[in-house]
Amino acid sequence: MALGLALGLVSACSSNGTGGGDKTTTQEGKDGAPSVSITPSNLAKNAEPDKGVTVTAAGGTLSRVTVTYKGRPVPGALSDDKTTWRSTWTLTPGGRYQVAATATGAKGKTTDATSSFQADKHVAATTISQVIPATGEKVGVGMPILVQFSKAVPVKARPAVEKALEITSTHPTEGAWRWLSAGESFNGLPSVAFRPRKPWKANQKVTITAHYAGLRIGDAVFGDKDVKHTFTIGDAHTITVNAKTDKLVVRKNGKVVRSWGVSLGSGGDVQADGVDHLLTTSGVHLTMNKSRLERMRPPGKKEGDPGWYDEKVPWAYRISNSGEYIHQNMDDPSCLGNRNCSHGCVRSPAGDAQWFFGWAYPGDIVTITGTKRKLAWTNGWGYWQLPFGTWTQGGALKKPVTTAPHTAAPAAGASPTASPPVTPGA
Repeated sequence: MALGLALGLVSACSSNGTGGGDKTTTQEGKDGAPSVSITPSNLAKNAEPDKGVTVTAAGGTLSRVTVTYKGRPVPGALSDDKTTWRSTWTLTPGGRYQVAATATGAKGKTTDATSSFQADKHVAATTISQVIPATGEKVGVGMPILVQFSKAVPVKARPAVEKALEITSTHPTEGAWRWLSAGESFNGLPSVAFRPRKPWKANQKVTITAHYAGLRIGDAVFGDKDVKHTFTIGDAHTITVNAKTDKLVVRKNGKVVRSWGVSLGSGGDVQADGVDHLLTTSGVHLTMNKSRLERMRPPGKKEGDPGWYDEKVPWAYRISNSGEYIHQNMDDPSCLGNRNCSHGCVRSPAGDAQWFFGWAYPGDIVTITGTKRKLAWTNGWGYWQLPFGTWTQGGALKKPVTTAPHTAAPAAGASPTASPPVTPGA
């Protein structure tokens, strides 16, 4: 059915109002044919983005529903009785949509209906600042997914936001979302983070789509646009560091590929917060960002204070927000493999540090044992420090989700019965 022909039927339609975003256009059937109703109504200028699109049939079933935005199909699902079709996600504010539907009665008579409308143009109070990992990035099996906002999302809006976060992956993976305040986030941005129950399976594709456009964030305020990132999980890199033996062991897909002697934090600098800032933290760390030459200074001190230092250290791979790195040793080489002499980092031989710098992915798992200072789960990407059940309780929905398999987008104009059901937040 051509849209031009369908639009000619508008004069035969009835509507419970014009211009209102919550109004409905109904095409009445003739001679016993079914009727078709579409919400929002035809020519609406301020359709509510969070209400989406609904198409219903009376006296028959829906045999075709096509909804497009910028020429691309809008996903939706048909009810079991085939009388109602609803869009899966919300609408882009200011976006122009076209709807065409056909209903078929028991005797084969059909009715066509269309609606062309515009979603309301409200501007979001919050936008998605960034999504981590970046599109195209290769990361480790411990990598979290972070969706970060310019402002905190109100508690009442979080369930809808969480449902609108869709993850697909090559291998189905169970995990859960947890909301992080600016103080809990590693970079000070309010965030929601996804962490698998177990590490990701190696060598697979993962896509995170934030269906943020049109989500109601506050009174008359909606999300601005959708964001989509596809990244790759690389080989399974795991690193173990033992402060008692001063040894680091690197494994790739379960097999040891390299090991070397290290030197960890010496301890002995307990500050006003009661923390010994010269001790390396024990726990499950993740590699984060790296620097070819990193400037390092002690936290809570200024030049002239006891214990002050200001050094530039090469081949530095960050593993926490409290200043811990795996980096090249710049001091007494006799400490490596024998005793702990560092300011809290994992000092390594120059060749090994440079190799690790080029080999590791962000999100590789680094497990450190043998010190009296525990890694806080809010320290960098210390999320694996929380039991999965505790992690899950920090979500708005407080339940695990399983990633969906990658699927191809449905073709424009496809029968609604051919479209797979979509579970928001899967």
